[in-house]
Formats: sequence, structure tokens, C-alpha cells
Amino acid sequence: MKLTRVESVKRRHRRVRKKVSGTAERPRLAVFRSHQHIYAQVIDDTKQHTLAAASTLDPNLKSQLKSGATSEAAIEVGKLVAQRAIEQGIGKVVFDRGGNLYHGRIKALADAAREAGLDF
Repeated sequence: MKLTRVESVKRRHRRVRKKVSGTAERPRLAVFRSHQHIYAQVIDDTKQHTLAAASTLDPNLKSQLKSGATSEAAIEVGKLVAQRAIEQGIGKVVFDRGGNLYHGRIKALADAAREAGLDF
């Protein structure tokens, strides 16, 4: 039986989350991608606390972007979440691609976060 795209993403996400967990020293950079927007959070899983977050719905970005569903929007979100994490004193993270393939908008966000100073 062929899986739908959503089922495939959920299956990959469960598999990724078995191995990837954020700690206070090295939190998890979690990415969620919808059809119209992209979201990124830096999460400490031991305390279940979000340390930094950014998305295409952020007021600073929403006015600049023509669409939230492009690689350019993902690059801006990656830069913003990295900047906010570094302001919190976080330099190293583990990357959680959220069950999505490491390609396109997910890859663009990760590369932009790396260029902005996050280490993963």
C-alpha cells in the first residue's frame, strides 16, 4: 500500500525523533514546513522549553517577504532563528528536519542558520 505524503512525513518524523533530542547544552533546532509558511524553533527537550523561534509569520519578516513558501523566505527564517539563538547564548544545536527531506526549503533554512553562526 502506497503511503500519502503526510503519512510518509509522519513516519520519517517519528524515526528522526527517536535519535534526535535537545539538551540544555545542545538544544534541538526543529523545523516545520507547511504549504504557505515555514517555522523554526530552538527547543530544550529536557525542560520542554522553547528558547528561540522564528517563522514567516513574524511581523519583521512578513512585511519584507512576498511569499512564505519560497526558499528565500526559508533563508530569512534561518538567519533570524540563528540570530535569536545566539542572543540567548546558544551556539551549538542538533537539527531536526521534522520528517521532511533535507532538500529545498529545509536545506535553505539549515544553510542560512549555519552561515549566521549556528553549529550543527
